[in-house]
Amino acid sequence: MNKIILRIRKELKKHATAKTRKSFQRFFKEPMRSYGVKTPVVGKIARRFWPEAAPLGKEKIFTLCAELYGSDLCEEAFIVSWWAPRLATAYEPADFRIFKGWIKRYINNWAKCDGFCCGTMGLFLEKYPEFLPKIKTWTRSRNRWMKRAAAVSLISQARQGKLLKDVFDIADRLLVDPDDMVQKGYGWMLKEASRRHQAEVLQYVLRNKKYMPRTALRYAIELMPKSLKQRAMRP
Repeated sequence: MNKIILRIRKELKKHATAKTRKSFQRFFKEPMRSYGVKTPVVGKIARRFWPEAAPLGKEKIFTLCAELYGSDLCEEAFIVSWWAPRLATAYEPADFRIFKGWIKRYINNWAKCDGFCCGTMGLFLEKYPEFLPKIKTWTRSRNRWMKRAAAVSLISQARQGKLLKDVFDIADRLLVDPDDMVQKGYGWMLKEASRRHQAEVLQYVLRNKKYMPRTALRYAIELMPKSLKQRAMRP
């Protein structure tokens, strides 16, 4: 085991409490594993060890990330979500296979999914938009987190008003998915798109509200004025 990993784990254990560990579980329906370290503290640990990891280069850092993910502990996954985006300038097309593999193998709750996809996958797509069609195929996966990842990977650019056509395409593909984690994912994507394209997102919701699950709909209109929310919710 790498010495950096050992020291990170020692540091996490030092700051862990049973109270924090218990409080984390309230946010998840599925069982989750954690040390019980508050998120701001984990962020400080990630930043503290980054100067030591950074000189190792992308390939070795990716190996460290896989080792961190392999523990299945949420705090170690958070460190991956903090480290991996800092390699964005070194991303290559071949990294897509690695990132997809991490999602399939290691992502098993919404926090891991959102932390990784909003950062790493979003930055990868900004650099290599030609991979969007491949990400859209994730909407057909049997893996709920792959489906959520298809939407959440567009969050950053949707917030900037970009990729609106692709946002609606992914929403179309996930529109009637019965999984609430998927519904919340694409609803969140639409909500972020509404920051710059409120009228277009409202029209999308009105056009599809007969089929759109209420969970997704509520997420999508969350930032809209009360009058528009009422219009969208009206039978």
